[in-house]
Amino acid sequence: MAQQAIRKMKRRQGAVNWLVKGTGVAVAVTVVLVIVFAVIIGLTDMEDGLIRIINQGIKVLSVFLGVKLAVPAGSDNAIRRGVVIGLVYMGVGLLLYGLLSGQQMTVFSYVLDVLMGVAAGGLSGMLVGSMQGK
Repeated sequence: MAQQAIRKMKRRQGAVNWLVKGTGVAVAVTVVLVIVFAVIIGLTDMEDGLIRIINQGIKVLSVFLGVKLAVPAGSDNAIRRGVVIGLVYMGVGLLLYGLLSGQQMTVFSYVLDVLMGVAAGGLSGMLVGSMQGK
């Protein structure tokens, strides 16, 4: 009975570890890239459309790196873990955007951002899951 409880606790702890690691890496990558991008924007006269596209690319790249570093290659649960990392990352990002900017997006924009995070996470998980394990 005690062994089952210990195994269950270890599984839960493992789930929290990969989720925190993946989301943390994605957020850290985003912060660094956004700072670099802000400097580039300050030095150039970039169009709003291009800024939006690059911002979306930063999000996708961040999710991919978060999944890549948190999910073992060849993992059976890679797609599911990628989806969860993408979902949590976008949730944290939208919350911070709302708090820091004081601006609100439309509900449609929120839904699209969340779906993009889920799709990026799932695709990243699919790629990581198809890689050969060490």
